[in-house]
Amino acid sequence: MSPQTTGRPLRAWQQEALERYEEHSPKDFLVTATPGAGKTTFALTLAARLLHRREVARVVVVCPTDHLRLQWADAADRMGIVLDPGLTNAVGPVRAGTQGYVTTYAQVAGKPMLHAARATAVKTLVILDEVHHAGDGLSWGEAVEEAFGFAARRLCLTGTPFRQRDVPV
Repeated sequence: MSPQTTGRPLRAWQQEALERYEEHSPKDFLVTATPGAGKTTFALTLAARLLHRREVARVVVVCPTDHLRLQWADAADRMGIVLDPGLTNAVGPVRAGTQGYVTTYAQVAGKPMLHAARATAVKTLVILDEVHHAGDGLSWGEAVEEAFGFAARRLCLTGTPFRQRDVPV
């Protein structure tokens, strides 16, 4: 069974990034593209390919808000990937019948070791959406490192690669 697609051909940058990824098969990969450029489509296309080839057995998406959790799960579903958008920190293992879950940076910061256990129980692709949010509070960045430092693969997505913080003078 081959991975499903959205039915639309990939944009040139998406195809080029997939080729680069597959040529090097890196543990870490950063995609910087403007809002609306197709970062989600790229990430889920890559996830579908990695799942199909059994290079990973689970996908975890980390995003900034609960609303985005539902968007990611819906987009993944259209690609044939079942991601649980409602898995909480109160539930231990990833639910049967899913290929992973969608969570928030705040949830990861709440129980980083739980997410670490989930991300290392099987080979996992962690997609860090709007990864610049991991720097919003030191605890979020530290929690992401603690939770996903040993994941098999990490894909970072951002439309805001450089942020300036107001520093008192």
